[in-house]
This record gives sequence, structure tokens and C-alpha cells, in this order.
Amino acid sequence: MPDNPFARAPDREPAFNPFVPASGGPSADPRAFLVDAGAGDAVTTPTINPFLPVSPPDRRPAPDTPRKLRLLTRGLTVFGSYAKVLLIDGSPMAYAQFGPLSAYPRAQQIRDLYPGLPSSPLPAVITCVATAVAARGVGLGAELVRAVTSDLASRGFAAAEAYPDLTLALDEASTAHPRFWERCGFSMAIADERYPVMRIELH
Repeated sequence: MPDNPFARAPDREPAFNPFVPASGGPSADPRAFLVDAGAGDAVTTPTINPFLPVSPPDRRPAPDTPRKLRLLTRGLTVFGSYAKVLLIDGSPMAYAQFGPLSAYPRAQQIRDLYPGLPSSPLPAVITCVATAVAARGVGLGAELVRAVTSDLASRGFAAAEAYPDLTLALDEASTAHPRFWERCGFSMAIADERYPVMRIELH
């Protein structure tokens, strides 16, 4: 039987493994590999392997971080930002919170009430929009929502929904009134007296 070319004879030196970095050498970084320097050239310069996924930076919030910020930070590495703030001269004037439907159980519960809503593709949801009292009436909330929907479209979402709560007074609700969403280009997908659904198709 012919010799196995992949088996090392006991009396031979161990075969050189080009994928094992030299002890103490600069290629100790597991993402480093050796590049081909050309015919006849010695290969000594390590570089970063572009085919190996890079671990995302550690974005765990500090223990004393407010609960709301901890919740928003939790999904950064999966979805990206979950909120936007509109600033004027460095001061926050409007705020919006949004994300995938799976991140908001209450939004899913509302959708479950209405089996007629499109089930595919599932929308992103905008769960909160608020404007500072001193900045109301000039369209800042609508401007922020347009920025949010543009962002969601760039992330591949085909639609977005919002769920106004008409059981609350206007100043108590964080989900705005259907008229606001209509000014932002949304249509009423479900005309319920308590929990209507506003929807916009994203392009």
C-alpha cells in the first residue's frame, strides 16, 4: 500500500503549519494572517483577515445607567439605533422611539387584535413621538418622523406602523393622534375608536 502523503512518519520533523502563528510573533492576533509577498519574497508582514467577522465593540451600559437607556442600548448590536432626538442649538426638542415589531410586545398585542393587517413583510413600529412644549406647532415632530421612516427604509423595512392610544388625553399619550400621522404620510389601516393603526409603505 502506498504511503499516506498526509501522515507524518515518526522519525520526521513536524510539518510546518502556515496557519499557526509563530510563538510570540506579531501574528498572535487571531485575525492576523500572512500575505503573499510575491514570488521569491519572504512573507513576514501580518495583516488583518478581512474574512473573519470583527466582534462588535462592548456597548454594555454602566450599572447606574437609567433603565430606559439600558433598554435602548440592549439591541444596538442587533438592530442599530432604536431612537432619534431632534436638537436645536444643542437642546433636545423632539424624540422618537422605534424598532422591529419583535422588540415591542405591546405593539404585537395590538396587531393581534386585527388579523386583517398585512402579516408579510412585518413592519417596523414607531412606538413613541414627543415634542417639547416650547417647540410644538412648527412641524418638528413630523420632521423627526420623516427622518425615522427614511432610516427604516434604508435598513430594509417595507412598511412602518404606529398605534395611537385614543383612550388617553392628547397630552398623556406618547403615540400622538391619527391626524399627526396622516400629516406624516401615514394612512389609517385600522379605524378603531380606541386603538387605531396607522401605516405607511416605505420605498
